[in-house]
Amino acid sequence: MKQHVYPAVPAPLAGLLGRLPRFPGSLLFAAGLSRVLGPQLPGDVRAALEGRSISIGVLDAGVRFDVSWRGSRFVALAAQPAPDLSIGASARDFLLLAQRREDPDTLFFARRLTMEGDTELGLLVKNTLDAIDVALFDPERLLPARWRRGSAM
Repeated sequence: MKQHVYPAVPAPLAGLLGRLPRFPGSLLFAAGLSRVLGPQLPGDVRAALEGRSISIGVLDAGVRFDVSWRGSRFVALAAQPAPDLSIGASARDFLLLAQRREDPDTLFFARRLTMEGDTELGLLVKNTLDAIDVALFDPERLLPARWRRGSAM
């Protein structure tokens, strides 16, 4: 299997992204989470997430997304001064986590993944993501069929 090397987000791009308002990005992030993760969440996890604020920071990109589970989907929140849970890592490390090529505990103890706030909520998020099939995070799976590799155009 070919090993991919994912570069850090270039500083000029991070500077530009860091100047963008947070809420529109949070809207897109919440919509993506609702589409990809929402159907996979067990009822007890949905109940535990209900109304809790989670802030995800992509540190090298200078962006942060604030979301909460409300009813049947993730919703965007305005910037939260003290979210219930704040998670941060580089874009590369988030990608490696999604592909299960890195372990969250390893990244945490190497100080490449940060978690602040409600540790019980953090463990719930971690354990829930660990229980979800890794194929769910394959970006190609989310593309329309006509754009996937090997499809006739």
